[in-house]
Amino acid sequence: MIVSGGENIYPIEIENVLSKHAAITDVAVVGIPDDKYGETPLACVVCATGQTLTIEELITFCRDQLAGYKIPRRLEFYEALPRNPSGKILKKTLREPYWKNRERKIN
Repeated sequence: MIVSGGENIYPIEIENVLSKHAAITDVAVVGIPDDKYGETPLACVVCATGQTLTIEELITFCRDQLAGYKIPRRLEFYEALPRNPSGKILKKTLREPYWKNRERKIN
């Protein structure tokens, strides 16, 4: 769960919406530090071959399907998302660089 400005955000809800986008083949949403709200959602996506996506397109796509505070404001592209041997996405690995050198850490 991501806590942003006192609101609880469940990444699976955002991931379900983003997985419907034609350009996205794989997605994970994690919370990253935000000076104003504490945390903010980051969309980690793998685009389909030959497809591109901008943060503006992502926000527009999500606008009708998610509350405004749940819409990711950051987007990172990956060739492949890190997974464990059983296929589960390693969200801790995705979050780690953003929380490095922070006093408060998220596991």
